[in-house]
Amino acid sequence: MAINSAKLFFAGKLFKDRSLVIRQLALGAGAGAGAMILVGLVAPVWLAAIIGGAVAGFLQPILFKDLKYA
Repeated sequence: MAINSAKLFFAGKLFKDRSLVIRQLALGAGAGAGAMILVGLVAPVWLAAIIGGAVAGFLQPILFKDLKYA
């Protein structure tokens, strides 16, 4: 099932609006990277990585809740 989904995703046939998926993914990744950089300025790198991952992981379900499958 995962391989089939990956094939559909890379063929552009998994989601109805592929540009929305890419935009939401970039938004979540950017927020995680931004949080990691900001925390990395004042805390150890390992803590910044944990917080950046937590921020990105928290945002993905919120950003992807309205995506429609094809």
